[in-house]
Amino acid sequence: MPARSEPYDAPAIVTFAKELTAWREASVQNKKQLADALGYADSYIGQIERCKNTPSPEFAEALDTFFKTNGLFRRLWERIIETRYSRTRPPGFEQYLEYEVNADRLRIYCTSLVSGLFQTEGYARTIMSMVGGPIAEQRLRERLARQEILGREDGPYAFLVLDEVVIRRTIGSGEVMREQLAHLLEAGQSERTQVQIVPYGVGYYAGLSGSLTLLGFTDRPDVSYTESSGEGLLLERHDSVAHQILKWDQIQGHTLSVAESLAVIQEAMERL
Repeated sequence: MPARSEPYDAPAIVTFAKELTAWREASVQNKKQLADALGYADSYIGQIERCKNTPSPEFAEALDTFFKTNGLFRRLWERIIETRYSRTRPPGFEQYLEYEVNADRLRIYCTSLVSGLFQTEGYARTIMSMVGGPIAEQRLRERLARQEILGREDGPYAFLVLDEVVIRRTIGSGEVMREQLAHLLEAGQSERTQVQIVPYGVGYYAGLSGSLTLLGFTDRPDVSYTESSGEGLLLERHDSVAHQILKWDQIQGHTLSVAESLAVIQEAMERL
């Protein structure tokens, strides 16, 4: 496997790397000496120790044989395989979920996909299928369960803003996408949810830098969560959240009216 530019941060990979470094240094071997002894390139040893590559099972077994570890590296490699699907959520998202369930107001802007809170099962399943692995079904159930807050009698008020590309890009089949758009239309006609679209014609605007969610509370300050390129960031500091509120205002300033937005969603659904 080719090396990554940024190191892996999965605990199992980090542990393997630290153990390799510790055993190598204890045996007074530099990377080249160990690589020559095992029949690997010294650059590969360096990549593994810097967490920029993942070990092969053959490499793990070669380490066990060389250091006489009674299978330590093979077990560490197995742990890497066992946990390779465990991190399917961006950093900060777990803590965000704890806030979301207690929020009174949700201001959500989506630049590429419908927010998980408003995804149909078919749409969500299509996305989760790209994650793969045994954890996909679990994540799907968790995502759908999150939506229960919108159906509560004391549920939050939700203000959803979508870039027009979100409703024009077909996720899954045409049937899946029609169902998703119908769900957005239904949500947009409820008393507690407002749906608006930023049209194509706007051109460049602040929202193109990534999705944004603002959570409002009656008894504590707002928090913000941003996501871009699979990386998430939870913001709680007043100045940081204030900046995100300003960004939200700038985005919403480019939206169509609610009636116009629902008409655009209706037209996109009829085209499918």
